[in-house]
Amino acid sequence: MSNAVTVTDADFESEVEKNEKLTVVDFWATWCGPCRMIAPILDQLAADYDGQVKVTKLDVDANIKTATKFNVRSIPMLLFFKGGKVVDQIVGAVPRQTIEAKFKQHVA
Repeated sequence: MSNAVTVTDADFESEVEKNEKLTVVDFWATWCGPCRMIAPILDQLAADYDGQVKVTKLDVDANIKTATKFNVRSIPMLLFFKGGKVVDQIVGAVPRQTIEAKFKQHVA
């Protein structure tokens, strides 16, 4: 069972943009190898930072409206939202330390 919450075009605003705490959105697709590489890292970080960070996943193929709104051109792309605004991003498959450093930077 994943610790990340699946979001869609329909609930993106309520799940992400109206959430005051740090929310990370993983823009991904089923056919994307690098996306599958970082999925277990994000799942573990979601468990480690439970209560501090909300980790969400958005399938870009099924939710084109939101992917277009945030100009997602390469996946995986992680967007970090705080108070409904994008405060940081990571593009591509990166090591756990890189992702966790961003979590720590924005949780404080």
